[in-house]
Amino acid sequence: MVVSPPAVSGTAVFPQGSSRRTDSPAGLQDPAWRSVLEHLLAAGRSAGADLVEVFLERSDHLGLLAEQDAITSVSPSFGAGAGLRVFLGERDGFVSTNDLSPSGLRSALEQALGMLGLLLPVRTAASFEGLPELRDFATSKNGWLQECPTLAEATSRLLEGTDRLLSHGRHLQVRRGSYARDWQEVLVAASDGTFARDIRLHQSVGLNVLAADGDHRASLGRRYGTSDRPDDLRHWDPEVAAVDLCGSAATMLHADYVEAGQFPVVLANRFGGVIFHEACGHLLETTQLERGTTPFADMVGQPIAHEALTAIDEGLSDGAFGSLSMDDEGMEPQRTVLIENGVLRRFLSDRAGERRTGHPRTGSGRRQSHSFAAASRMRNTYIAAGPHTPEELIASVDRGLYCKSMGGGSVGPTGQFNFAVEEGYLIENGALTRPVKGATLIGDAKEVMPRISMCANDLELAAGFCGSVSGSIFVTVGQPHIKVDMITVGGR
Repeated sequence: MVVSPPAVSGTAVFPQGSSRRTDSPAGLQDPAWRSVLEHLLAAGRSAGADLVEVFLERSDHLGLLAEQDAITSVSPSFGAGAGLRVFLGERDGFVSTNDLSPSGLRSALEQALGMLGLLLPVRTAASFEGLPELRDFATSKNGWLQECPTLAEATSRLLEGTDRLLSHGRHLQVRRGSYARDWQEVLVAASDGTFARDIRLHQSVGLNVLAADGDHRASLGRRYGTSDRPDDLRHWDPEVAAVDLCGSAATMLHADYVEAGQFPVVLANRFGGVIFHEACGHLLETTQLERGTTPFADMVGQPIAHEALTAIDEGLSDGAFGSLSMDDEGMEPQRTVLIENGVLRRFLSDRAGERRTGHPRTGSGRRQSHSFAAASRMRNTYIAAGPHTPEELIASVDRGLYCKSMGGGSVGPTGQFNFAVEEGYLIENGALTRPVKGATLIGDAKEVMPRISMCANDLELAAGFCGSVSGSIFVTVGQPHIKVDMITVGGR
């Protein structure tokens, strides 16, 4: 619960020079930030906070939408702000502000402290020794924004994509393309000695079609995305993307509807990993431990999945959507083995999770922007490759469903899920036969995890977006082909 801060009877003392400025230092690489931040952290500690953290951000976003053969939306946006968080025991107070002047930041700190019943002192005591040398991960990234495609380039490439759809598709009623470029500069300082700066860059491009022929309909999409590669859009091949998407749309347009039932399922690699991410990955974040909503709370060291399954979360894969040089609390990423041969090994943890649950931080403190407090969130999350080929998984099924492409879905707070199958095929006598549509996978994470009995050797990753308590963030999902021995399939 958030309570209104009490009246404050004092003010923090800032240094001469930058402390008297009415505007913020220009750019987060400006050395003047050190003095401003040190006095904020010292003031918060003198007020009685156990830990004080400041997250500064500048952002630059561009979004484009193409419909048929025209650009119908261009949406640039720019932002700057700060999020201030203070801890007292296991409690915390968080306030965000767009006022980056020393007085604006002081006011935000005042409010955050007030949430915990703390007051800024009239004079700052020597309770904070100062920040260390800046860990600057952005030195080689300062020119990234200028190296990205111009608006004219992005527009041309997107229209090339929708034009290719027209060339390769049949019965297409709707052709859409979208492009997003997100640039973010962050500076994080905390009274535990954290002082780090980074620049992040994410670009994604997607194509969607709606095909219709009489009473038959098929709606499919593909999205591609990478991080930290300014030339990403220039290397995207709209021809390959259009051929892939239009081929799937043609196949699914006249497909029969699947019959409902319980039977084995083989899930394709890449975005098939969204089911593990949603149904199980969230349950292994300490935010779920804090809420008491994960069924795996006391199961570290115990089996929670089939021995064939190993699951990993990391922020290290080159160019992946969820990779980062540091998290939003200034900690460098690491490779975290969540499940090893079916046994639960670790939870993903952030500052708050470590303080409240005892699970050590894993470099997983993430947030959409300065408007959100960081929380334990996934990065690149995937099921590890196994020893089998995809053909071996399919050959092991007498009658079942092959899910080549997954669509949207929903997940309950404790792991109940349902996901639409965008492109599916029957498996009969160990071979793929007819395409089918209208399938929905329905299950519960705790029941389904022990049924993932085979993993193939073709691990691939796919870009995605994840919404949770700290906003929408960039993530990667992934897996090899996997076999689920039995699952409920909704259909007709």
